[in-house]
Amino acid sequence: MPTPGSAEWLASVTEESVEPERAIIDTHHHLWKTAGMWGTYELDDLWADTGSGHNVEKTVFIDCHSNYRQDGPSHLKPIGETEYVTGVAEQSAKQAGRATIAGIVSFANMTLGEAVEEVLQAHEEAGSGLFRGIRHAGPHDTTGTLTNPGTSHPCPYSREDFRLGVRTLGNLGYTYDTWHFFHQNQDYLALARAVPDTTMILDHFGSPLGVGAYAGKQDEIFEQWQKDVKEIAGCPNVIAKLGGLAMPDNGFGWDRNDTPPTSDDFAEAQRRYYLHMIACFGPERCMFESNFPVDKLSISYQVLWNGMKKIVSDFSDSEKHAMFYGTAAQVYRL
Repeated sequence: MPTPGSAEWLASVTEESVEPERAIIDTHHHLWKTAGMWGTYELDDLWADTGSGHNVEKTVFIDCHSNYRQDGPSHLKPIGETEYVTGVAEQSAKQAGRATIAGIVSFANMTLGEAVEEVLQAHEEAGSGLFRGIRHAGPHDTTGTLTNPGTSHPCPYSREDFRLGVRTLGNLGYTYDTWHFFHQNQDYLALARAVPDTTMILDHFGSPLGVGAYAGKQDEIFEQWQKDVKEIAGCPNVIAKLGGLAMPDNGFGWDRNDTPPTSDDFAEAQRRYYLHMIACFGPERCMFESNFPVDKLSISYQVLWNGMKKIVSDFSDSEKHAMFYGTAAQVYRL
């Protein structure tokens, strides 16, 4: 059996692209110059995916601790990632007909409070007009049963210095991205209510889980997740990203199969999550993401976008445009 996530394994499922002309902004991908858990993923890899059958015009890079500075003050080491991605983005803009990296979301430690402004200014200077916001994620799980349990320290959302940092983002016109696990959604809700003037972007659905301690509990978890999402959607400063739900810890098991899922398999398994999120937030507050190459362990880029398009096939053209392009263009100022 080919290794899940490998080119051979992903190529074992091929499909015609659904609505190949529809303009897309992929709001969430990473880049790795050096091999990590998901190997390297550079511009040619991104272009191979974005050029695999869908009309991906622009992308947004999201922090993944890539190419940080090796020396200097610790709070400024993340500037290295912005410097690296800015160079890649400038290269992407030189090739007509290829996806352009149009926005950068980097990392800064929100527990710096108002002092985070120094870091934001450094990102702004390094970003050459592409820097849009910060992701300081808060996933933390103590069961010891996840592939990626997140950080080793408790979720910081309730810390006042952290909240002050997030407020500072909003005051300066930047966005705040984060991801966490489903059992932290109430903590996220409290944060959203505490920083109403900062645009917050919820990545990966608030990560329902389905392996380890959570195996066999997906329906039970879904019930609680539904309620939490509805409450979070009541905060007008929160935007929802639709995607990032094909990681191994989500529990769909595709990373253990002989072949990856088809878009119909994907849509059948995940439709209820997407439709509930859209029903709560409305298309104008939703935007699609690939979460590549992380979700590549389960599904190919081309098949993933087919699946997401099939899930929203009954929506109007204007609603689809909002979710695939318009919301991202507005929120990330693209």
